[in-house]
Amino acid sequence: MNRRAFLSSLPLAASGLRAAVAPSPNIVLILADDLGWSDLGCYGSDLHHTPNLDAMARGGIRFTEAYSAAPICSPTRASIMTGKHPARLGMTIWREGALRPPDRNLPLLPPRSEPDLAPSDITLAEALKAKGYLTAHIGKWHLGDADHSPQANGFDIGIGGTHWGAPQTYFYPYRGRQRFGGEFRYVPGLDFGRRGEYLTDRLTDEALKVMDYAGSQPFFLYLAHHAPHTPIEGKPETVKRYQARIKAGMKHRNAAYAAMVESLDDSVGRVAAYLKSKNLERNTLVLFMSDNGGYINPFDGQPVTNNAPLRSGKGSLYEGGLRVPMIAGGAGVGRHGVADATPVVSQDIYRTILDVAGLGGSDGYRAAVDAVSLASLIGGESRTLAREQLCFHYPHYYATTTPASSIRRGQWKLIEYFEGPRLELYDLANDPGETRDLAPAKPDLARGLAERLRAWREEVGARLPSKNPDYRA
Repeated sequence: MNRRAFLSSLPLAASGLRAAVAPSPNIVLILADDLGWSDLGCYGSDLHHTPNLDAMARGGIRFTEAYSAAPICSPTRASIMTGKHPARLGMTIWREGALRPPDRNLPLLPPRSEPDLAPSDITLAEALKAKGYLTAHIGKWHLGDADHSPQANGFDIGIGGTHWGAPQTYFYPYRGRQRFGGEFRYVPGLDFGRRGEYLTDRLTDEALKVMDYAGSQPFFLYLAHHAPHTPIEGKPETVKRYQARIKAGMKHRNAAYAAMVESLDDSVGRVAAYLKSKNLERNTLVLFMSDNGGYINPFDGQPVTNNAPLRSGKGSLYEGGLRVPMIAGGAGVGRHGVADATPVVSQDIYRTILDVAGLGGSDGYRAAVDAVSLASLIGGESRTLAREQLCFHYPHYYATTTPASSIRRGQWKLIEYFEGPRLELYDLANDPGETRDLAPAKPDLARGLAERLRAWREEVGARLPSKNPDYRA
C-alpha cells in the first residue's frame, strides 16, 4: 500500500489533533547527533559525566552492539522514519552532499542520492497518528526542504526542523553567517529566548511543553538533538570544569565536547523527571540512540572525540563509524540493568515502536521491510532476533573512507571497498577493534560474504559508484 492509500484508510477519529483514543503507551525517541559509542559513562568514557543516561541503562536495557544504518546522519534518520535501509530509499549521503556536484578529482564518481524523504513512504509519525497519537518533532530534521518537512510527514507539531545538518551556533538566537561558507542559518520556532540560552536546553523546554500539551492523549515525541554535532560549543562554565578534569592518558580530551555531552545528558534527565512528576514513566517507552559514530576529525584544531576501542569514526564503515550507544527504558521494557550484545540497527526502531503501540498488523508495519521489532527482546520474551546479517552501504567519499559496502554475519564482518576493489575481513568476536584483516588468510569466507553482500545490494537496488573518466592519478 502506498502512502496516499494508507492515509485515506485512516479512521475519521484520528484526523483531529485531540481525538478521543484508546489508552496507548506514550513514546519518546531521543536521538543524539554524532555521539560516539564510548562517549557515555555507561559505555566506558573516562571524562564525560552522564549520570542520567547511566541511570537509564541501569533501569533498562543497554545495547552494546547497536548500529546506525549509515555512518552519517540523513540516511540513518530516514531509516528510523521508514523502517527501510537507506540504500533501498536511495538516500546514502547527508542532504547537502546529495545536492553537491561530485568531485571530479577522485577515482570514483558517487551515485546520485535523494535529498528528500519520498512522499510515498509511510513514516513512523503517520502510522502513529493513525492510532490517535499526538506526534511532535523537536530539533534536527535534515530529511528535506519545506515541502518535505516534519509537518508534511505526519507530525502535528514541528519545532526547529530544517534542511540543514547543523546549527550556526548553540547559543541564542541560534542564527548567523560565521560558518558554513557565509550561508545564513537559523533554527525556526525558538523565538523569545534570552541571551546565553543554550540550544540543547531550549529544545528540551519545547519537548516538555509538548508532553504537557498532550494531556490525556498518547504522544509520540521525537526529540532530535543537534548535540554533540559541530560546531563544538559547550556552556563556558561547564567547559572550564572539564578542562580541569583532563589528565594525561585519558582517551577523551575535548572539554567543549564533554560539556556538550553533559548538556545532552541533562536533557534526558529533565525528560525523565517530567515523566515521573506526571506519573507517566511506567506508561512511556523511552528510546535513546545516536545517528552515527563519533566525529574523530579536528574542529578548531582539536580532535572532537575518540571511539576507542573501536576503529575510526563518522563516515567510515569500521565499527567506530557505525556502532552507537542505544538504551531502552520504561513501558514494554522487561529487562533491567542488562547489557545486551544482540546486533540491532536503527531501522528496527520503526517496527519496535509500532509493536509497542499495538500497530504490529498495520500497513506501515508491513512496509518496514528492512526492520525487525525489538519488542520481544527488550520485553524479555526473547533473547534472539530472526535475522542472519546486517548490511551497510556508503558509496561516497568522506575524511575517514573511500566508497564501500559492508556485511556483518555472526562474528564476521566484511568490508568491500570499490576503489581497487579490495576486501577486508574481521572477526568481531575476537577483534572488535578491527586491527587484523583476515581476508588473505580466509579467502573462501571473504568471497562468500562478498557474494552475499552483492546479492543484498541487488535486492535493495543499491546505487553504485562509477569510474571517473576524467581522473588522472
